Amino acid sequence: MYATDRTEQEDIETREPVLDVVDRVSELCFGLFMALTFVGAVSVATAGEDPGRKMFYTALGCNLAWGLADAVMFIVRTLTNRGRRLSFALRAGAEPDATAGVRVLRDAMPAWFKPLITDTELETIRARLAAITNLPRRPRLVRDDIKGAVGIFLIVVISTFPVALPFVVLKDVPTALIVSRALTLAMLFGCGIALGRHSGFGGLRTGFAMMALGVLLTMAIIALGG
Repeated sequence: MYATDRTEQEDIETREPVLDVVDRVSELCFGLFMALTFVGAVSVATAGEDPGRKMFYTALGCNLAWGLADAVMFIVRTLTNRGRRLSFALRAGAEPDATAGVRVLRDAMPAWFKPLITDTELETIRARLAAITNLPRRPRLVRDDIKGAVGIFLIVVISTFPVALPFVVLKDVPTALIVSRALTLAMLFGCGIALGRHSGFGGLRTGFAMMALGVLLTMAIIALGG
């Protein structure tokens, strides 16, 4: 069920984007790794005519399935986290004892954040929660949740094409394999730059690190039978 009341709509408009940089890059890398492992496995096992198309459709089918599963789990994870936060908010606001309400809020905070906020500040938050009369009784989906799930599905599926499309365009399989790996390394490098700039570690260094990590991770997945 979609939330439509004014309070929730205002919250949607002011919160962070549905998928942040880490979400988008992580899903893209996940799709790349899935496509890489399937292309690698099929390139070894494929026999007969038109192995390129067989590799492309195999990798695409794999990422369609995993993109759908990942999108559904995004919805499940979103509802679970929202329900947990709502539960804490309802408990803190309903506590007749202010000290107990503050304790509920402090228990919900990450360990690293607890020393940075005082009980006095938490009591202000608890009082505001207690004054809210229209908190929903259970977590609900909003439009942005569906957009996020669709975004995850599309990212995973689209990441198939740079890895598998060269096998359709190029008839020579060894050449297509080289182009596919080069495109994959370039995309991993770009993902690393995006993560590096987002985290403050530096773009180029993180780009090369992501390339190396991608190569090692793909080798490990294939070695383990993935």
